[in-house]
Amino acid sequence: MSPKSRSTESLVKHATFIKSAVWPKAYPEPESYPEIAVAGRSNVGKSSLINKLTGRKQLARVSNTPGRTQLLNFFLINERFTLCDLPGFGYAKVPLSIKKQWGQMLELYLTRREPLRALLILMDIRRTPGEWERNLVTLGSAYGWGIIPIVTKADKLSRSQQKPAIQKIAKTIGLNAKQVIPCSSLNGNGMIDVWRAIQAYVDTPFVPLGDLESEAFTQDHSES
Repeated sequence: MSPKSRSTESLVKHATFIKSAVWPKAYPEPESYPEIAVAGRSNVGKSSLINKLTGRKQLARVSNTPGRTQLLNFFLINERFTLCDLPGFGYAKVPLSIKKQWGQMLELYLTRREPLRALLILMDIRRTPGEWERNLVTLGSAYGWGIIPIVTKADKLSRSQQKPAIQKIAKTIGLNAKQVIPCSSLNGNGMIDVWRAIQAYVDTPFVPLGDLESEAFTQDHSES
């Protein structure tokens, strides 16, 4: 088995669900652990990635219905850092009022969450990213947290097809293709690389770069 397909299960000794929240007063205590957020379009595979990464099949709820995750879901990993699964954005078939609430919820989380160290931006390798993904990269640069761009469902393309797809995605969001991590929750390829990227931010002290107001999340949350 190649290093890229090696399971991360042996690296995760402890993985538990902490709580769900909407507004800051319900977040886990900010002083406790560094935090990594997981963002992406509805049905991009956020829950599947969390489950595969931790080796727990039911840690994050997987649904065939896009937009099922409607809260901020927090998980404690190895009693060293937390993962926050953000609501999926895009084509979720939910009322407009809920989509607007999601936008407010995400804006508050991303601009005020003190222990946030890095953001995993998940993108389907078969799809071109949109304005939302670009906004996340811009916001991350402004606030100083790390950006970990991940393309999911890499098993859907052949190895020769993956390279140009990754290059296109990277160019669209303004990053170098070498920064993009291809992975598959089906066969586990790339999960070790995702884990290493997360660990780099968990183990590095955080120095905030700014406290800027963002319009990215006050706009329509229903981008398609």
